[in-house]
Amino acid sequence: MQRSTGDAILSRRQIEALIAGGQSIIIVNQKVLRVDAWIPYHPGGHKTIQHVVGKDATDEFTIFHCEETRRMIARYQIGRIEGRWINFVPPIQGGVFRSDEDGKDESAILVKEKQDTSSTGLTADAGIRKRHSEPEPMENMATQDEITFLDTQTKEEIKLTLSQYPPLDPVTQDEIVAQYRLLHSRIHAEGLYNCNYTAYAWEFARCSLLFSIMLFLLHIGWYNTSALFLAWFWSQMVFAAHDAGHIGITQNFTIDSLIGMTIAAPIGGLSLGWWKRSHNVHHIVTNAPEHDPDNQHLPFLAVNHRFLGNLFSTYHERLLAYNKVAQALVPYQAYLYYIVLLFGRFNLYVQSWIFLLQAQGPRKGPARWHRWFEICGNLIFWLWFGYGILYKALPTPLSRVSFVLISHMATMPLHVQFTVSHFAMSTTDLGPTESFAQKMLRTTMDVDCPPWLDWFHGGLQFQAIHHLYPRVPRHNLRRTQALVMEFCRDVGIPYALYGFVGGNRKVLGSLAEVARQAAILEKCRRTVAERGDLVWGR
Repeated sequence: MQRSTGDAILSRRQIEALIAGGQSIIIVNQKVLRVDAWIPYHPGGHKTIQHVVGKDATDEFTIFHCEETRRMIARYQIGRIEGRWINFVPPIQGGVFRSDEDGKDESAILVKEKQDTSSTGLTADAGIRKRHSEPEPMENMATQDEITFLDTQTKEEIKLTLSQYPPLDPVTQDEIVAQYRLLHSRIHAEGLYNCNYTAYAWEFARCSLLFSIMLFLLHIGWYNTSALFLAWFWSQMVFAAHDAGHIGITQNFTIDSLIGMTIAAPIGGLSLGWWKRSHNVHHIVTNAPEHDPDNQHLPFLAVNHRFLGNLFSTYHERLLAYNKVAQALVPYQAYLYYIVLLFGRFNLYVQSWIFLLQAQGPRKGPARWHRWFEICGNLIFWLWFGYGILYKALPTPLSRVSFVLISHMATMPLHVQFTVSHFAMSTTDLGPTESFAQKMLRTTMDVDCPPWLDWFHGGLQFQAIHHLYPRVPRHNLRRTQALVMEFCRDVGIPYALYGFVGGNRKVLGSLAEVARQAAILEKCRRTVAERGDLVWGR
C-alpha cells in the first residue's frame, strides 16, 4: 500500500532544504508541519511561529492551544520524522540553512552565524542584524575594547547559569521533557484546567464595587480619590483580560477573545490584539535580549549588559541603540525603575494605537474582525473617559490633569508585577538543545504571598507556573504550584521563589549591576577617545 504524502518520512536534510527555501516548518508530535498557509490567520502573530521554525515545538504548541486548534494540525502535515529531533536555530534568530539537497551527511547540524558565538551576545547579534540588512550607524559602532568587555560579561553569565541548572545533554533534557509532559497530564487529570466561575463572579462584584465607588466619589467632588479607585478598577480588570487573552476562561477562542477585548478596549482603552502579538512572543523567547519585547526598554532601562552594545531587535526589526540618552539614563536606572513604571500605561496607549492603525494583527481567519471591534471599543473608551469624565465631570484643567496622572500612575504596581518576575532572571541563550520547561523556569520567578493576598496580585505572582502552563486558569495556579515544585525537585531545576519585597530587591540589584557595567563601559569609551583609537565594527 502506497504511503500518503503526510506519512512520508522526511530526513533532516530535506527539512533543512525546505526551510532554506523559505518555508515555515515545525515539528509537533513527530509530525512535520508546513504552516505558511496558517501564518496570516494566526491570532498570536507571525513572529511567534517564526521563533519555532526548525524546532520540535510539541510542548509550545500543546500548552498554548486549545483542543479545537490542536485538531487542526493534520491539514498542515507534509510528513513525519523518526527518532529524536535535534532542533535547528530558527532563521529569525540567525540560523543559516543549506538549500542543497544533495548532501550525504544526514547527521549534519545547522551551520549558523552565532553557533560558535552563542556565549558572546554582541557577535551573535551582528549575525542577526546582517540577516535583516540593518546597517550599523557609525555613531553606534563599538570599539574592540567594548566588544571584549561585553563578551566577557556574557561568557561569565553563561558559565554561572550552566553551573546552576541541569546539563544540556540529550539524556538529561529528554528526561525533563518526559517528566514535564507527565505533569501536564496530571494537571489535566486533577481538573486544574477547569475554570472556577464562582471566583470570577466574586471578581465581577469587586470590580463593580470599585467602579461604583469611583463614580460616587466623582459625583461628590473627591476627584483625586475617585481617580485612585479608577486605577484599582483597571488593575483588577487586567487580570481577567490576561486570562481571556490566553483562552483560559471558557477555553473557547471566540468567547474568550470577546471577553478580553471588551475589558481591554471599551473599558481600558487598550488593544488585546497588540498584547497577544507581543505577549506570545515573550512566552516563546522569554528574557532573550534580542527577541523578547518585554525586555526591550531602551533608552530608559537596560535589563542586561548586552543592551549596552546596540542590540538588533527581531521583534521591532530595528536597532536598539545605546545612544546618548540611554548612556545618560541607564547608570541611574535602579533609581529610575519605579519612576519609569509610573508612565507604563501611557506607553500602552501608544503601542495599542500603533498596532490598530497599522493593522498589524491578522487580516484573515477567526481574528480578522478583532481590529475593527477594538477600534470601536477604544472610541467608546475615549467617549466615556475622555469626554464623559475628563471634560464633562471635572471642572478645571488642573483637576483633569491631576485625575489623569493619579488614575494612570496608580496602576504602577501592576507594571511592577509584570517586570519583577523576569528582570532579575537569566537572559542567557543556552542554545536549541535546552528544553522548553527548563528555559521557562530559568527565566522566570514566582512571587511568594499568603493566599489571602492572591486577589491583589491577580495570579501574576505565579509567573513561573503560568509560563509552564499558560492556559491554566489563574485561580488554580496556587494548586498547580505544589505540583510544579515537586517536578522541579525530581528533575533538579531550581525553582525561583521570592517574597514581593525580596523580588523587588533582586530586580533593583540586577539593574544596579548593569548600571555598574555601563559605568565601566563609559570609562572605557573615554579612555579610547583620549587615545584616539579607531572605531571598530561589530
